Amino acid sequence: ENSSSLIASSREPDVNSLESPTLLHLFSHIEFIKQQMARDNVQFVRFESIDLHGVSRSKNIPSRFFHEKAIHGVAMPRSYLELTLNPRDNELDFINATNFNCDIILNPDLSTFRILPWTEQTARVICDSFTVLGNPLMTSPRHIAKKQLSQLQDNGFSLQSAFTYEFCIYGITEIVNSKTISFPAATILNNHDQTFIQELIEGMYYAGANIESFSSSSGPGQMEITFHPVFGIDAADSAFTFRTGIKEVAKKYNYVASFFSESGFYNSGALSHSLWDLNGQKNVFSAGYGAEELSDIGKNWLSGLLAHTAAISCLMAPTTSCRKPYSKYSKESKETVNAKWAYNDNSCAFNVKCHGGKSTRIENKLSSATANPYLVLAATIAAGLDGIKRRLRYDDMLDEENHTADLKPSSVPLKLEDALVALEKDSCIKEALGETFIRYFVAMKHYELETEEMDSERNKCLGYFI
Repeated sequence: ENSSSLIASSREPDVNSLESPTLLHLFSHIEFIKQQMARDNVQFVRFESIDLHGVSRSKNIPSRFFHEKAIHGVAMPRSYLELTLNPRDNELDFINATNFNCDIILNPDLSTFRILPWTEQTARVICDSFTVLGNPLMTSPRHIAKKQLSQLQDNGFSLQSAFTYEFCIYGITEIVNSKTISFPAATILNNHDQTFIQELIEGMYYAGANIESFSSSSGPGQMEITFHPVFGIDAADSAFTFRTGIKEVAKKYNYVASFFSESGFYNSGALSHSLWDLNGQKNVFSAGYGAEELSDIGKNWLSGLLAHTAAISCLMAPTTSCRKPYSKYSKESKETVNAKWAYNDNSCAFNVKCHGGKSTRIENKLSSATANPYLVLAATIAAGLDGIKRRLRYDDMLDEENHTADLKPSSVPLKLEDALVALEKDSCIKEALGETFIRYFVAMKHYELETEEMDSERNKCLGYFI
């Protein structure tokens, strides 16, 4: 029957585990996949990883080499994953040229193997990146997210989450004076091109991204998609699958799909999440059936998000244009705006939804659709878990002595530069996500900010791959 569901059920029971399975298990898993590939006549396997921008970087391997590469991994230049902007060797003082130019190894997570329904005879597998000596790459977004999930596990919790994405779909009309002119596809696209929507939603399901709803949104050609909530790393894996897949399906129908908006309206990438016990049986955010209130643990978690808002905002909204909507919350021109929270209010940065007891959840709406889903997941956990560990309460936070005078908790810097400063000053988030990653991310963003004015053409191109 449906072989992708077979693979899903053959997954290790503990999705957050960082341990590698035994060799015997590995070989039997590879054999199982090879039989599936033979049955479905798969010719190529895409070994896929995500770069810091949230863009897929992959190598295609003919299926006859799959066994060997599944065991030994696939080599890829480090610069593909860490920077899309090629720095001059002296640009980032702590990265020497040899480090930047070396290879890394992509090791497949075989539980993510799926046949791609929208391409010919091709399968894909999501990979984790390692140095040639076998250490996890410290700048790898998936590694950082898995590490936070295992921290959560150590504290007796699991996370159920789902992304909601807004994005734009354009139809390409014609090429005028060597420039491609595109126009928004019909706003009510789900009524306008049913075959595209059907192929997209069905295809995504078999590729591992379970779409719960698909609708038109407010802007021209703007759509909104919501995934079914899942535990662990699967939420970010689904989002990653979708971000690449929608571009490929759109191309078949002569559309262009983009998460990046030059035209001023905002594509959000909210992360709806709830905290559960280790077995995923009890939602610990829920204060009881029908109560429009967060539990004490939920209040601690929300307070952690509010306390670290300034720092995590640059991971949530990593480009200058995706921060612009933050300023619409404030009438006068300021350096920062306050991140607000409320029950069932979609205009807030943190919207607490209590529709029935079991589904109490917090929507992190700081996040833009251009953000890397693994980093959004990791930063949300790091901030929330700190709130639980320190038993933070938002009502006490205003009179906490330890926050710096210039930036009070829950303020969102409107400028990316200020958010980067806040990230560097936040020792908790820095420690959680790793000093190496933070240093690298900040340097990369500074490099982009410096070259942004000169390079407006590049920003237009960003739309094609974000």
